[in-house]
Amino acid sequence: MSDGQSRPTSGSGQIVVSGLTKQYRNLRAVDNLSFTIAPGRVTGFLGPNGAGKTTTLRMLLNLVTPTAGTATFGGRRYADLQQPLQHVGAVLEASSAHKGRTGINHLRVICAAAGLPRQRADEALAMVGLTPAANRKFKGYSLGMKQRLGIAAAMLGDPQVLVLDEPANGLDPEGIRWMRGFLRALAAEGRTVLVSSHLLSEMQLLADDVVIIAAGKLVRQGPVDTVIGSMAHSSRVRVRTPQADALANALAAQSATVTRDADGVLLIDGVDAPAVGRAALAAQVELHELTTERLDLEGVFLELTSGKAGIR
Repeated sequence: MSDGQSRPTSGSGQIVVSGLTKQYRNLRAVDNLSFTIAPGRVTGFLGPNGAGKTTTLRMLLNLVTPTAGTATFGGRRYADLQQPLQHVGAVLEASSAHKGRTGINHLRVICAAAGLPRQRADEALAMVGLTPAANRKFKGYSLGMKQRLGIAAAMLGDPQVLVLDEPANGLDPEGIRWMRGFLRALAAEGRTVLVSSHLLSEMQLLADDVVIIAAGKLVRQGPVDTVIGSMAHSSRVRVRTPQADALANALAAQSATVTRDADGVLLIDGVDAPAVGRAALAAQVELHELTTERLDLEGVFLELTSGKAGIR
């Protein structure tokens, strides 16, 4: 993605949020929030609607003043960065531009204002696959094209850090796949990529790490696999049998925990599928289904945030 110049040192891309708080009169949108985002990785920033994600990102980018706490890039606040576009690229909503201006001219205006070389507009447009639409007017861009143009604008300064809020909005499946590859390639170059999204299945494919918040507070942070594995019910055995009581009694002797869903299916924790099969054989229980269910990121997210109402 870069032009061959050396990337900044890894510490310059570290994002540190420490005790970040935002109080709006009687509403605490963000409450003593702390987390660290590492360079060279894609981090998903997740939370229910109203959890405080956008407020946190806006404080990170000096668009909202914190009530307390700090948010820094490589130890410096965004407001203290010289030539911030060369350190941090951000897209908090689909790109907006004068409807009569072409995509390439929109980027050239930003380059001129930021003191960046004019050719960066062409390079950034090519980077996001919009060169064929360079001379089309913004009013003719689809939402997905506007998203790509916003990312191109964020990349003009060849930043070490990229902060994106719902970047897949408006993208078709091919566009989402492109986005995934693009962001992972940026992280592979040693950049820091922070992505807020509601598309949890996509986040499981894209993200190395996740930060999950609810009601303005940190709920869980860590590598995706570690967060999923930390749940008490990260995996369980699902069984359908016409002799459910007999199997449940046999498994109770093995200290397994057995519950039933609304359809009478047994959900078993504490033993694996082979142990359930052996218990069923010994008890002469007929099995119609025996599968291992594993929690995915969506299941973990829902379990961690259940009952923790977002702030609206």
